[in-house]
Amino acid sequence: MLKKVNFNALFFMEKTIINTYIDQNKERVLNELLELLKIPSVSADSKYKQDVLKTAEAIKTRLMEAGADKVEVSATKGFPVVYGEKIIDASKPTIVVYGHYDVQPADPLELWHSPPFEPVIKKTELHPEGAIFARGSCDDKGQMYMHIKAFELMMKTNTLPCNVKFMIEGEEEVGSPSLGAWIIENKEKLKGDVILISDTSIIANDIPSIDTGLRGLAYMEVEVTGANRDLHSGVYGGGVANPINILCKMIAGCHDENNHITIPGFYDAVKELSEVERNELNKAPFNLDAYKNDLGVKDVWGEKNYNTIERTGVRPTLDVNGIWGGYTGEGAKTVLPSKAFAKISMRLVPDQNSDKISELFQKYFESVAPKSVSVKVKPHHGGEPVVVSIESPGYKAASMAMEETYGKKPVPTRGGGSIPIVALFKQELGLDSILFGFGLDTDALHSPNEHYGLFNYYKGIETIPLFYKYYTQLTSKK
Repeated sequence: MLKKVNFNALFFMEKTIINTYIDQNKERVLNELLELLKIPSVSADSKYKQDVLKTAEAIKTRLMEAGADKVEVSATKGFPVVYGEKIIDASKPTIVVYGHYDVQPADPLELWHSPPFEPVIKKTELHPEGAIFARGSCDDKGQMYMHIKAFELMMKTNTLPCNVKFMIEGEEEVGSPSLGAWIIENKEKLKGDVILISDTSIIANDIPSIDTGLRGLAYMEVEVTGANRDLHSGVYGGGVANPINILCKMIAGCHDENNHITIPGFYDAVKELSEVERNELNKAPFNLDAYKNDLGVKDVWGEKNYNTIERTGVRPTLDVNGIWGGYTGEGAKTVLPSKAFAKISMRLVPDQNSDKISELFQKYFESVAPKSVSVKVKPHHGGEPVVVSIESPGYKAASMAMEETYGKKPVPTRGGGSIPIVALFKQELGLDSILFGFGLDTDALHSPNEHYGLFNYYKGIETIPLFYKYYTQLTSKK
């Protein structure tokens, strides 16, 4: 353990202190993460309830060990929020760290190369130093845990320059249904200056980047019903509507020949980028051939007159996330199903509103259904798009920190994913969020064989303390 030193002498924190601490504790901080990844904290599946709660307790223990005060597992209507804080001086800035300890379901299990909750380290082309293969390794246990270890580093080396509060939830992967009410109930406790989140990615390990925006989300489930029971396809085929056939036609009709979404009013609030903004966005390094090769596709697909960077960052989308119905077991069963189902998500951009888009989708989907079937549309969850100014102290501090550890200035990018709670942070707490991610888009988030590079894990622990340093410098009263 490093000897404690005078804080004032370390206000301009030296990288050597950070790197020395990481080197001395490298194996321990890795093993702690591996133990955390062994717990199947799947919030979407009730059979894992006790595992989710066990993970919350593990996070509480680690925060206390790192030096946080007032650490608690705070109850919500769903899974709890783990809260902890360290207030060193009320006159100094307060950074609020957000993360989540729940993970996506691991299905389909047969596509994993190793069990999803038995983490293994393997070398890959993009992670030659090794990557941790496990569900939640990148999204978000690995990235969330970097913050706890970075905090521990600052506490043990007596270099924490400002106040910090932790808010680690257990329902992000199911839309954070309980967090909004918890935030409203705990506004006083959550007072701070900026939200710091690591749940996004960088362009590449040699090309750091910071997301300056996220798309919003409207997530729906549809049910199409035909006859009042499954029917023999020989006796009734051709005379009675097949809900699967109808559903497929309805879904196909949501896009035109230019892959433009056909829902009336869908684009009314979309803020088009100027040519200058599009040019700036496209300065981000992107290799289309490498992109296609990584995905194993011969060509890309999307809205006409937009390139891949624009389609995945600043344009809205509509995609089917799951579709089922009828007989899917082994062998044959000639049946006309009574019902067909689909889960459909729409990624939204400024200034679209998730409630409005959900309403438009439901109205459209019900209107295009033939009389031979009935349709139910059920909204699941949503979130609003967000944009962060590159002129804010938080963004500047993140940029300065990354430039110091990566040796080059990070590229501002727009993230295609959604973190619905970010808009709520702004609405209820009045705080901007800095999307300080360290993963790669190729780390198979939400997919079989999710992984997170050791380089990325340690680089996050190295970089986060420098954010604290620069944010304190930029915002402290002179």
